[in-house]
Amino acid sequence: MIPDKPFIEIVEVAPRDGLQNEKTLFSTEQKIMLIEHMAAAGARRIEVVSFVRADRVPQMADAEAVIAGLALPDNVVTIGLVMNKRGLFRALETKIGQIGAVCVASDSFAQRNQGQSSAESADVAGDIVRIARTDGRDAQITIGAAFGCPFEGEVPADRVVAMAARLAEAGPVEIALADTIGVAVPAQVHDLVERVRRAIAPLPVRVHLHNTRNTGYANAWAAIQAGAATLDSAVGGIGGCPFAPNATGNIATEDLLYMLDRSGVSTGIRLDRAIETALWLGQQMDRDVPALLSRAGPFPRPISPATKDDR
Repeated sequence: MIPDKPFIEIVEVAPRDGLQNEKTLFSTEQKIMLIEHMAAAGARRIEVVSFVRADRVPQMADAEAVIAGLALPDNVVTIGLVMNKRGLFRALETKIGQIGAVCVASDSFAQRNQGQSSAESADVAGDIVRIARTDGRDAQITIGAAFGCPFEGEVPADRVVAMAARLAEAGPVEIALADTIGVAVPAQVHDLVERVRRAIAPLPVRVHLHNTRNTGYANAWAAIQAGAATLDSAVGGIGGCPFAPNATGNIATEDLLYMLDRSGVSTGIRLDRAIETALWLGQQMDRDVPALLSRAGPFPRPISPATKDDR
């Protein structure tokens, strides 16, 4: 059940997970503008970069320059994704606010994505959190392919719950469940979020969803009903995972905000400013973004009698 006057935190991921799968290479200045636009809209946690190999993810090659160029309010937390300790040590040389570690729920995807088994990826993620905490940085962990694997198919929920409980021992600020390839459905999301939430309490659960098969927003609502504290979204609905076949389409921030605003759920992000940013983003890409709200517009205002008569 949704509590009275609920608040759901949104992590804006367009600057990282959005851009990394786009063919259009954004300049450092464009990335900074995108981040600052969403901060001005009210986003208070923004995944700004990832510290990965430039030859594998060229869109993230300027991570250090992006962070150095940001001028954000003190209450905005910047997140840098790292896949291994090499990436972590790069991140710790910057002013990034929070470290995002990643592990994978299936062996096949973990091997292709990170060159290690699922269990090994969890070990590394735990080590990353411990090292970051020693350096005085908060860190969180995302479990990738938590709802399904492109190579193995179904991922047992018991495996994900056990992995989350083990990862919680490292001391992250939260654990996220990622529908990396966009296969989840609402009943599955509700069940897994509820089980993981109980297994890791009092740590909060974050959920990262793709709209690849048009279930992303229904899944977001199911996650909230199951007690998720935070949802990821990308303004414009851009991006996806470059290492998973056909895994396009993060849920769009503005489309998510519309659903939540109309449902009485607060986020602290202004819908009109998110739409403006989505339109700006489309101009930078020279194409329409995948999201729908920037095309349809928000809930229409009633037409006044004078306007009707003038038609």
